[in-house]
Amino acid sequence: MNKKLAAALSGGAVLVLTLSGCSSDDNSDKVNDWAKKVCDQVQPQLQKIANANAAIQQQTADNSKPADVQKTDSAAFQQISQAYKALGGAVDSAGPPPVDGGETTHKKAVKELQASSAAYANLQKKVDALDTKDQAKFADGLKGIADELNKISTSGDEALKKLQSGEVGTAMAKQKGCQKPTASVPPKSAASPSTEPSASSGKKS
Repeated sequence: MNKKLAAALSGGAVLVLTLSGCSSDDNSDKVNDWAKKVCDQVQPQLQKIANANAAIQQQTADNSKPADVQKTDSAAFQQISQAYKALGGAVDSAGPPPVDGGETTHKKAVKELQASSAAYANLQKKVDALDTKDQAKFADGLKGIADELNKISTSGDEALKKLQSGEVGTAMAKQKGCQKPTASVPPKSAASPSTEPSASSGKKS
């Protein structure tokens, strides 16, 4: 069942991860300067999110103990919540991008990032509250959390998408700090994860 959490995380709309990387030399110096200011602060947070996602993906074997899954998922959600909070702060401190409608889009993007931070903090609380002694209940609880995660990942990101479009998006795509990072997590000591769902539920995801 943890595979559903991993899939929902990897499909989430995270600031600048969806940039195509296309670039042009038509951007103004002001836009490029703004993009660099944001992206220099963004990279560490994107790395945290990538690592948290990878940690959840590692904990997807059928023989994963509910308590281990709970511990991993709780830590991952906390890490993602903190990363989104920091992303919101980075975008907020950079100020509005120097483009038409930049101020409105900027305010909305910051609000969305703060909302995402709160949403992941709430998911952490729900994971912590799951009953790890009852495998069936734990699996059902994870399913509910995965459903909520899907909703978080597919809604409320209109301003972020707008922020990543047009002249600003092109400028951000140039910055190394806004490139998608490679996850870095310690390898599992146990056998490699299987293709089946986790939480020892014995059910197909």
